Amino acid sequence: MRRLGTGIGWRPEIADAVERMPGIDWVETVAENVCPGHLPESLRRLRARGVTVVPHGVSLGLGGADRPDEGRLAALAERAEALGSPLVTEHIAFVRAGGALTASPLLEAGHLLPVPRTRDALDVLCENVRIAQRALPVPLAVENIAALIAWPGEEMTEGQFLYELADRTGVRLLIDVANLHTNHVNRGEDPAEALAELPLEAIAYVHVAGGFERDGVWHDSHAHPVPQPVLDILADLAARVSPPGVLLERDDDFPEPAVLEAELTAIRAAVEKGGAEATATTGAARPGSGAEATATTGAARPGSGAEATATTTGGPPGKETETETETETVAGPGARQRVGLAQAALLSTLVAGTPAPEGFDRVRLDVQARALAGKRADVVGKVAPELPVILGDRYRAAFLAYAKGHPMTGGYRRDALDFAAHLLATGGVEAGPARRELRRWWLERSGPAPRPGRPAARIARTARRVLLRR
Repeated sequence: MRRLGTGIGWRPEIADAVERMPGIDWVETVAENVCPGHLPESLRRLRARGVTVVPHGVSLGLGGADRPDEGRLAALAERAEALGSPLVTEHIAFVRAGGALTASPLLEAGHLLPVPRTRDALDVLCENVRIAQRALPVPLAVENIAALIAWPGEEMTEGQFLYELADRTGVRLLIDVANLHTNHVNRGEDPAEALAELPLEAIAYVHVAGGFERDGVWHDSHAHPVPQPVLDILADLAARVSPPGVLLERDDDFPEPAVLEAELTAIRAAVEKGGAEATATTGAARPGSGAEATATTGAARPGSGAEATATTTGGPPGKETETETETETVAGPGARQRVGLAQAALLSTLVAGTPAPEGFDRVRLDVQARALAGKRADVVGKVAPELPVILGDRYRAAFLAYAKGHPMTGGYRRDALDFAAHLLATGGVEAGPARRELRRWWLERSGPAPRPGRPAARIARTARRVLLRR
């Protein structure tokens, strides 16, 4: 794994500023927001200057009960090749649940949700990661996520779960120190203990981001300054291992470039502080965690009495050597179904208001449900910016009321169309200029025949028949 250096998340809103920032060695872009055949000129210019670009996926759902979708994997692979990336990254999370595996409606979270740290979930995740590794042209790294909620009956700590995942699959790890802080505040988990249990030699790079605390809950917003506790965790990590790359994530409420540059300076200082502390304590440099590492060490797994045995195997042309266990565990249909039923029940509670599964903190579930609905309203407002303009101050309240009875099933763009169709069909917008503009917007984008088979689509068809007669 090459050493990346210091980077920043590339976003269209700050593209010009990123190009002018000094000391930027690499950038990361959201994979789903990039079209391989039409790369943004800013990314083209950065690549021409020798700046590495890494695609960061958010929709694969490797932690879900179903096997990874072949189309999504192919799209991620295509982006890696178009960008000339040395690796691709995704999340240890589930983003949808239900469907044929559980004989229940397929629901979309629109968010990264935590997987239970159980043997069943680990078996499913390991198999999904291997499927993804075989489909991708470059190595895969997976990220630990932030969580508002904890699963009951978990069998491993986060560090143990990640260690076994890396040991069994040879996958690289993208460690988000801001997410470790989030889980410390929300779940009482000690970041130092998590770092002590991680296979540090498997780290591909590190994320740093900001958030905010409200009523004792930390929200990983990526829209606020990086707080000192996150920098302290970064320094602790850097005292244990020299991270191949460190990247600042910012997704919203972008400040002036000088503010972002100051945060990058603070990130570099935290890494240097950790390195200096390690040298002062041991008298030697930190161990590397890049090309020198071979994924697993053969040491005993944290929290386990078994020795980790590994063999090195080859991969597709252009991919680095990966390490896998001698016997590859395959998640059986029973494990997938158990994980699927549990995830579907949780997601249904969060987005459809069904009763909470046994053992969950109901207050925290309510917080998560409100956060998901709020994020959904925000993203739909960005995907379809005309809707907040047409509806004005009524947009957010109208969308949140709609969301309570209409879970997202087809992504944010479909969600925007279904929301508009619902308002038109149910009289959610009174007669007048706003209704006429909403009607025009919806007719232009809905196509000749909205998708059949779903309640929202039936509402859309009804609305279209009524509107076309007016």
